[in-house]
Amino acid sequence: HHLGLCFDDEWQEKSGGVVSYGHDIEASWLLLEAAMAVGDSELTDVVKRHCRLIARAALEGYGSDGSLIYERRADGSFDRERHWWVQAECVVGLIWLHVHHRVSEAFPMAVKTWEYIRSHLVDVEQGEWFWSVREDGSVNRSDDKAGFWKCPYHNSRMCLEVMACAEHDEA
Repeated sequence: HHLGLCFDDEWQEKSGGVVSYGHDIEASWLLLEAAMAVGDSELTDVVKRHCRLIARAALEGYGSDGSLIYERRADGSFDRERHWWVQAECVVGLIWLHVHHRVSEAFPMAVKTWEYIRSHLVDVEQGEWFWSVREDGSVNRSDDKAGFWKCPYHNSRMCLEVMACAEHDEA
């Protein structure tokens, strides 16, 4: 249930078997949110079943420290960097697993991922989040904290989604 990353004009996959754990976990809740917005309960039920499996597949990259690694390369090796956006999407995906799929272990996992973010990615001195934590555990201070690919989008959306899910869960 991993998703393809790149496709040609005829929808033939061109990503060569790369697995992006961040894109998978992000898609697991965005696809369900889209199906719910359509308002077709039959469609939503089908999409929900697949989204749970997509989320489970994404969590193959989940570490004991609460982080989600970046990707599995086409050659089977892993990029174990912990990118900021992957961690934010992991929190949201886990919260959606808890609220919409009633996966009880997902909530403590989301809390653990948030603790990882707070401890490793949030720059408490200068604000914003660092780009990533490298495989060796060092903070990547050389890539953008804000720029074309790095902005508060994932971070802010994570907070908004957690608040919305908390309201939904209380109902």
